[in-house]
Amino acid sequence: MPTEDPTDPQFDRRPWGTFCVLDDRERYKVKRLTVLPGQRLSYQKHAHRAEHWVVVEGFALVTLDAVSHELTAGDSIDIPLGAAHRVENPGDTDLVLIEVQTGDEFGEDDIVRLEDDYGRAVS
Repeated sequence: MPTEDPTDPQFDRRPWGTFCVLDDRERYKVKRLTVLPGQRLSYQKHAHRAEHWVVVEGFALVTLDAVSHELTAGDSIDIPLGAAHRVENPGDTDLVLIEVQTGDEFGEDDIVRLEDDYGRAVS
């Protein structure tokens, strides 16, 4: 079972928080993301995968194709293939969500960053 141990190869620390790969198969990948208070992921899109996010702890502000959605524990949202999206944590406690990716490619090379708080967006 993957842990939040920084030496675990399934665990990764990012400027916005952490993620841990829970399952990785040919046609899907499952991650647990922890977004720190006041942080957000890049506004991005994917050409090879769709995503389904389930909030399990905290409060999420999701931007999906320029429309904002407020989600709390138990809520979920579908991110269609090619849709611009981001999640942010406007709260003062960690946001934890489960991300299910489906498609045919799950690597970093399928991320097109449109906006990014950490200088990683394409120019």
